[in-house]
Amino acid sequence: MTTTLDALINSLEGIETITDSAQVAKLSQDYHTFSPVLVPKLEGKVGDIVVRPVNEAEVLKVAAACAKHRVPITVRGAGTGNYGQCVPLHGGVILDMTRMQEILWVKPGVARVEAGVKLAALDKKTQEIGWEIRMAPSTYRTATIGGFIAGGSGGIGSIQYGLLAERGNILALRVVTVEDQPRAIALRGDDVQKVNHAWGINGIITEVEIPLGPAYPWAEVIVTFNEFMTAAKFGQALGNADGMIKKLISVFASQIPQYFHALQEYIPEGTHPVFLIIAESSLEFLPGLVQQYGGQITYRKPAEEAAKGIHLAEFGWNHTTLLARSVDTGITYLQSMFPGKHSLQLIEQMYHHFGDEVMMHLEFFRVNGVVVPGALQLVRYTTEERLNEIIRYHEEQGVSIANPHTYIIEDGGRKVIDPEQLKFKEIVDPYGLMNPGKSKVIQFQIQN
Repeated sequence: MTTTLDALINSLEGIETITDSAQVAKLSQDYHTFSPVLVPKLEGKVGDIVVRPVNEAEVLKVAAACAKHRVPITVRGAGTGNYGQCVPLHGGVILDMTRMQEILWVKPGVARVEAGVKLAALDKKTQEIGWEIRMAPSTYRTATIGGFIAGGSGGIGSIQYGLLAERGNILALRVVTVEDQPRAIALRGDDVQKVNHAWGINGIITEVEIPLGPAYPWAEVIVTFNEFMTAAKFGQALGNADGMIKKLISVFASQIPQYFHALQEYIPEGTHPVFLIIAESSLEFLPGLVQQYGGQITYRKPAEEAAKGIHLAEFGWNHTTLLARSVDTGITYLQSMFPGKHSLQLIEQMYHHFGDEVMMHLEFFRVNGVVVPGALQLVRYTTEERLNEIIRYHEEQGVSIANPHTYIIEDGGRKVIDPEQLKFKEIVDPYGLMNPGKSKVIQFQIQN
């Protein structure tokens, strides 16, 4: 591999490359450390070099070199994913896209950017003309748009706009192939699903075009309840209130606020808080709904102070796990989707069945036009066997688990890879060099 690597590096003259072993190891990691199952499985998995292109022309050059020398290539954004998606199983090139930061253009309702643009930077730019990105993960300050599309699924804003996979939430992508003569392919409309959430196995995303939403003045509110299921029912009712504009509805069991040090004064001990980001124009209707469910508003931050101090967006979604683990590294998590009709009954069943072992954390979002609760439960980890038992119990009750304790696509939330994505991979990655080892059905043979 050393001779091949030297030849590869020589062919990339003029493009930033990193060979320092410590830096390469650092840039070969993501937040798979949230999973005690993945940590030993991915230990020691690092790339051989990191390459940082500044434009698509350099990406094409890297792709050609990797194809010529049959060197694996793993695309990386900010590394804020949680499944080992950007951890290379077979070494090779780590393609760090974070230098591709150009915001190509912003118009009312739509923006086009390079893949390495940070979501927060894009949001700041679009807000200058009264628009904002529709959704973002809780890591939006550091996450890149390309990484979000390749590895994410939804987040803050999904209560209003659904998940990334919903038709219309990605308008267009530009993707570089890894062939002897790489091409840049433009995908529009439904064709973007060939690459969306494909974990970087289906070409190198270089440009993204996304729709925007109106930039509302957003207020932040905490409501507390004495009973968890009352909090959950309130969350569902608010989610269903189509006339009220929401960005976040996060519901936490009473065991979780102990990890929210900055907010503990607003959450009486033993209560179950709901964190809200809601348009100020909808605030007038909130107290009546809170009163209907017997809750208490304990914290209110007007939109004019939104840029200051604490941001509730950084306590929900998987930031909840991050904050809990900063206190107790014995905590891990699950990702669960409860079926629409009986979701609240199943949530209540799981809440009582597991007690303190699986601490309930709900996020409400839209799926096919229906508001549903998903869960990112905090789990007190003991053994892999027990974790699998917990997962199995959920699935037996009809709860869909997107397993965050595997780096194999089919073993996670996908179960099977979209056949259209497989067809597209045959076209864009004929040698199987892109993020190899992350799929059961796509095999990779190391070339000597």
